[in-house]
Amino acid sequence: MSKIIVDADKREVIGKKVKVLRREGFLPAVIYGHGIDSIAIALNHKATSRILAKAESSNLIIVKLDGKEYPTLVREKQWDYIRRSLLHVDFQVVSMTETIAVMVRIELIGVSPAVENFGAILISGVNEIEIEALPSDLPESIEVDVSALEKIGDSVQIRDLELSDKLTVLTDQHTMLAVTSAMAEEIVDEVDAEELLEGEEGIEEAEEGVEGEEAAE
Repeated sequence: MSKIIVDADKREVIGKKVKVLRREGFLPAVIYGHGIDSIAIALNHKATSRILAKAESSNLIIVKLDGKEYPTLVREKQWDYIRRSLLHVDFQVVSMTETIAVMVRIELIGVSPAVENFGAILISGVNEIEIEALPSDLPESIEVDVSALEKIGDSVQIRDLELSDKLTVLTDQHTMLAVTSAMAEEIVDEVDAEELLEGEEGIEEAEEGVEGEEAAE
């Protein structure tokens, strides 16, 4: 995994006054966690936003502050969805010698023969799963190869993954990651014509019975 570094400065401006910082091109943030107290910081908005927009929640990010490097994970990103701009970031400092649990993105790769040969639909399951590992061993994403899904109804669950022994999966092993399904029009159950007629005859007999009871009353 490539090393991601962001430069930060301590900030005194807090609360509603951070709007001034944003207008000046800074991104307010906070750094907290292993070995430090919570510190309010400011980063270059343009440069940091470009980096964090592509960073996964499992990416190790080095925050340089006062000449010291802090290994961190991004725990929260607040967005202005109208302007598509970052408003605030929470960085959690982690110990490089202690495992930590994070959500890791699932990425489907390959082509399913069921889709190519039988016109199946590939349905994805969960988008991410919880992994526990040392910060340096955390993957950006977990690739799930769907080329083994040869028939309609074939599926991949977490228990089917072949992962490094450095990773511990915390999400249920039976969680579905991908499954091939028939086309929508093929899912409808076909009813035998004779069964349908028998059903209609049964309805007619029932209606006649109700009418007979009403006449008797």
